[in-house]
Amino acid sequence: MRVVLVGSVSDCARLRARLAGTSVEIVGEKRTFAAARAAGIEADAFMLAAESEVGDSLEPERPRPRVRFRPQWEALDVTDNVREEALTPREIQVLELVAEGLSNKGIAARLDISDQTVKFHVSSICGKLGAANRTDAVRRALRRGLITL
Repeated sequence: MRVVLVGSVSDCARLRARLAGTSVEIVGEKRTFAAARAAGIEADAFMLAAESEVGDSLEPERPRPRVRFRPQWEALDVTDNVREEALTPREIQVLELVAEGLSNKGIAARLDISDQTVKFHVSSICGKLGAANRTDAVRRALRRGLITL
């Protein structure tokens, strides 16, 4: 299996050492899932190399890290337990208004910005959270404690 490791340099190094001698082929290392996606590296899976996620789940003789498989035709679906890029304070404001059910126009009026700016913020939020749409972004943000209802 060909994988891309996602995490800090030290976490990737620890996981790389644990995977040595297994059938897992490491084809790249990136700091974030967004960077891994943008790199366009051909891989069967993206593997989170965070010590808190995989440190206790690996046995030396049989590694079992958390892996998200994706067929070549399917877009990457980032799991909810991934450390993502931080949202800006404005993106949090926009996300809270999305959670209230406001449209882009409604959010734009409330924040005194253009519809296109709101559209840009929503797109950025979805990318950072790995969400497929607005509803998914709100769900992921709620689970991570970024917003409250």
